[in-house]
Amino acid sequence: MRNILQNRRLRHRILVLVPLFIAAVWTLFPIYWTVVTSFKTSAEIAAKPISYFPHAATFENYIKAWSIGGFSRYFFNSVFVSVLSMIFTVILATMGGYAMARYKFRGKTAFTLLLLCTQFIPTAMLIIPLFQIYKTVSLINSHWSLIITYSVFHIPFNAMLMSTFIKGIPFSLEEAARVDGCTAREAFMYVLLPVLMPGVAAIAAYSFISSWNEYLYALMFMTSQRKYTLPIGLSMMIGEYSINYGQLTAGSVIALLPVVLLFMYVQKYMVSGLSAGAVKG
Repeated sequence: MRNILQNRRLRHRILVLVPLFIAAVWTLFPIYWTVVTSFKTSAEIAAKPISYFPHAATFENYIKAWSIGGFSRYFFNSVFVSVLSMIFTVILATMGGYAMARYKFRGKTAFTLLLLCTQFIPTAMLIIPLFQIYKTVSLINSHWSLIITYSVFHIPFNAMLMSTFIKGIPFSLEEAARVDGCTAREAFMYVLLPVLMPGVAAIAAYSFISSWNEYLYALMFMTSQRKYTLPIGLSMMIGEYSINYGQLTAGSVIALLPVVLLFMYVQKYMVSGLSAGAVKG
């Protein structure tokens, strides 16, 4: 009987682990190949048979990608746009989510439905009207056009997400703080916000990564090369007749690093925020 149970457990593990292993390889191999290629020389990249590990690892591709063609400028342009978009989105989405979760007002259901409907609008169809608006107010070729656009697009969804987070927190926490002498602002800042940190971390990561990876609006609104963001900078590395795969993969790895570091930080912060919320609850 024990052998039968062990065989069943073994078959169950095989049926679960094998598909997971295949899915993991399918997902991670392109990332691995990009990283490996970024450390190869041009001759080794073009050599046959292909090598799955660089024979003589070099940082030449990273140095050239960073210093040649203005890639470092593209990187800092993306940092500026993404960070400011994230800050505006977090502040306004948190305020909007709090109002939707805690206050009752006329038209609240219709307002929520309107926010939801904004997510069904294809962003590509808004390029021409937004371009005309920004041209009128002299924001074409300004990073503020991207910051405003990204923030406006991200706020509705994140406000609804924050509203869900806030509804899950008992209002008695704020009431207890008010009884102890806190103002409404102090109760929000010092009692509710620490418990909300998992939600804040989630919408911050979503906003940053969406802004960091956005290509179409940055291509349409930025007319000078020195204003380009990272996705456009990477596309500039693809020539008409040739592609420098070493520099392109090195640039891709550089573009990936902030996202990876952000997820590492967010994951840690979400765990600590959930623990704090459990203690306070």
